[in-house]
Amino acid sequence: MANILDSKIPEGPIAEKWTNYKAHQKLVNPANKRRLDIIVVGTGLAGASAAASLGEMGFRVFNFCIQDSPRRAHSIAAQGGINAAKNYQNDGDSVYRLFYDTVKGGDYRAREANVYRLAEVSNNIIDQCVAQGVPFAREYGGLLANRSFGGAQVSRTFYAKGQTGQQLLLGAYSALSRQVGAGTVKLYTRYEMEDVVIIDGRARGIIAKNLVTGKLERFAAHAVVIATGGYGNTYFLSTNAMACNCSAAMACYRKGAFFANPAYVQIHPTCIPVHGDKQSKLTLMSESLRNDGRIWVPKKLEDAKALQAGTKKGSDIPEEDRDYYLERRYPAFGNLVPRDVASRAAKERCDHGFGVNNTGLAVFLDFSESIERLGLDVVRQRYGNLFDMYEEITDVNPGKLANEINGVKYYNPMMIYPAIHYTMGGIWVDYELQTTIKGLFAIGECNFSDHGANRLGASALMQGLADGYFVLPYTIQNYLADQITVPRFSTDLPEFEEAEKAVQAKIDHLMGIQGKRSVDSIHKELGHIMWEYVGMGRTEAGLKTALAKLKDIRKEFETNLFIPGKKEGLNVELDKAIRLNDFITMGELIAYDALNRNESCGGHFREEYQTEEGEAKRDDQNYFYVSCWEYQGSDDKAPVLYKEPLVYEAIKVQTRNYKS
Repeated sequence: MANILDSKIPEGPIAEKWTNYKAHQKLVNPANKRRLDIIVVGTGLAGASAAASLGEMGFRVFNFCIQDSPRRAHSIAAQGGINAAKNYQNDGDSVYRLFYDTVKGGDYRAREANVYRLAEVSNNIIDQCVAQGVPFAREYGGLLANRSFGGAQVSRTFYAKGQTGQQLLLGAYSALSRQVGAGTVKLYTRYEMEDVVIIDGRARGIIAKNLVTGKLERFAAHAVVIATGGYGNTYFLSTNAMACNCSAAMACYRKGAFFANPAYVQIHPTCIPVHGDKQSKLTLMSESLRNDGRIWVPKKLEDAKALQAGTKKGSDIPEEDRDYYLERRYPAFGNLVPRDVASRAAKERCDHGFGVNNTGLAVFLDFSESIERLGLDVVRQRYGNLFDMYEEITDVNPGKLANEINGVKYYNPMMIYPAIHYTMGGIWVDYELQTTIKGLFAIGECNFSDHGANRLGASALMQGLADGYFVLPYTIQNYLADQITVPRFSTDLPEFEEAEKAVQAKIDHLMGIQGKRSVDSIHKELGHIMWEYVGMGRTEAGLKTALAKLKDIRKEFETNLFIPGKKEGLNVELDKAIRLNDFITMGELIAYDALNRNESCGGHFREEYQTEEGEAKRDDQNYFYVSCWEYQGSDDKAPVLYKEPLVYEAIKVQTRNYKS
């Protein structure tokens, strides 16, 4: 089993590992690249950049996406920015500082060597994107602008207003389109991967469903790359697009790929609060707003009750009666503490009755001080589209003057509350981004490798592009170098036939249930269980309750599901049902991992394990490892845990401190 979990971390000092790896890796010569096929599933930042890079290098690439265009991948929704250690502000940043902040932000549960490599290639990403024409914000003198993000005391986040993800994805899409035009990449839109095909222990292809015709199709390749994002929609309500799912990752898991750290789910602190029980998703307000917005609740409980009753507004409460609780509790970082810290602090205030909306589950994000200091025009230049988005959804203009008390002007604040956002867990990969199945690689959010127990803001875009542009193009060659003698595969092989039959049998089974419950009604019930028992606060009793309830959910799904229409042709409800089956399995995996980890760290908060101040209390002696779960052949069986010990050479493991 030790060989299965060989992380393949190179020898030598941490600052030299990646350089040494590239110096000694195997290569594939240009003529041989044309004889090798690679499947890339996903066209977000990780998938599009990988497909474009591999195509540019000369490989034959098959690229799949569930949307009608790669431009609609969920990476487009990222608002705030992308980190890199350029140190343009001359404020003390460096590759090491970015590496350290990322490891610390992940509560010392990330693999050290992978994080250093991420920080090391970050600067190349910015150069690449500028060359592609990504319109990053610039300072007056022409240099690229930076702003601060949580968990850092330097300005290292590059941005394009509040639409950074969209602009970066357009850059990657342009690179991908060039390769599609050149013929090195063949793009399959409106296709969804349903299974991975294993031949002699190696990933050699996929079974994909044409979402328009409903037909299953077979695709063969020498290697398969999964770039399908995270599993946040297990919770139903999240900041993810509704089509985001974990089915490709679960297909790999069921075929033998270990799944790592599933309990590490990120709660984002600045989401527009839930407005009722009819919502299908939540909307994020960028973390960048915390640069100029101050988070607060009333100091007086009677003011909070008045806000909840609707007899007072936030602008009615004067400065001296406001509790800027993040600035009070974490003076060194203030409103820019990491996401897990800010989220738990908001929950703590609301749990004590200080919530500011009719549900009691909201806090204020206020720009009054910044508007007075900078002027509304400057603030709107930085965050204008975010202000517009908030007003479109809530009918409140956060830049509008609402009150004046004793000569002090107060503007409408935003209301925010934590919500499920990103998932740090994912398919286990080694240093080469290869899973426990040979020839199967996982990149971007769908692997576990870089963020530990909590991702710092603006690091998701960094990881996706790092993996696709600057890591996988090297490491996949190391695997493919001895595959040039392997001829292209026929999809008529029995392994392909068997995999397709299994997928078809699953579809036929779901269509044949003919119960009374819609997919969404069961998914909502799953989401309530996950948020209630496996959300921001977890307990041993709650997790055991969740596992019992999840078994009931699976039984309900298996016996009372109703899917309208036919399996042939376009059937969105069928596609959602297939994904929900995987979300139920994913939910159980999250709960198993959270129950196993008797500590609090990052986004995983076990209420039994906290300090007197309510902070996460780690247990480095017993839980300093990556938890790796192996499927046991049936969704009804509990997975088996294996452990990859974490080894830190460059950083001293210590309790996180954002107070001084």
